Amino acid sequence: MRDFNGRVAAITGASRGIGRAMAQQFAMHGARVALLDIDENAGVATTQAIRDSGGEALFVRADVSDHVSLEQAAAQVHTAYGGVDILCANAGIYPQAFLETMTEADWDTIHRVNLKGMFLTIRAFLPMLKQSAHGRIILTSSITGPITGFPGWAHYGATKAGMLGFMRSAAIELAKYGITVNAILPGNIETEGLGEIGEEYRRKMEAVIPFRRLGKPEDVAHAALFFASDEASYITGQTLVVDGGQVLPESSLALEDL
Repeated sequence: MRDFNGRVAAITGASRGIGRAMAQQFAMHGARVALLDIDENAGVATTQAIRDSGGEALFVRADVSDHVSLEQAAAQVHTAYGGVDILCANAGIYPQAFLETMTEADWDTIHRVNLKGMFLTIRAFLPMLKQSAHGRIILTSSITGPITGFPGWAHYGATKAGMLGFMRSAAIELAKYGITVNAILPGNIETEGLGEIGEEYRRKMEAVIPFRRLGKPEDVAHAALFFASDEASYITGQTLVVDGGQVLPESSLALEDL
């Protein structure tokens, strides 16, 4: 299920966190990996780390909110690898903004990156995916928006729920090319973005998760490997929650005495 030799995976937001783990896991299992990110220093470092581990990787600077940047990135990947079989639309931002003070700029910025960026990424790589015998599109959504809510992330939740609305129609449209479109919904994952939360807040987060720990980026990457596999070729338009059971308790009482 995890043999991706001869296949090419392109991953946005690949320089750190979940995207970095995806790139590492696909490379570890034989794929040639194109890492797309706006952060050139971190992207080059991640690419070099994959190469040092024996993987084949290429860094391409790309801004998912800019269609010209993405089209140029897709062209670079095509030149280097001849095509793409797996596209992980993972890039996203999550700035906090409460409704009473949220500006139009706050709303537009997060939609431009998270939702429009996903669309522009898919559009740029779709010609190559259509030529693949193993076309896979994997979206990184979230439990926030589609399932849960949290103060300060109404605009973020709207983008992540919007990705799933896009996914269902896109999956129907692209089925004729044999391309699957699926989404992963991570819960609280231990990425660089959580580095400054503090020990007390971390304990509160872990307390509402049945496994009593935050997820690891690799937990999400493993779900991406499954959606990209041949074994998942008949699965499309579906979501997979990766949250350690976070959405399951009816209330905090359900986790008492456990």
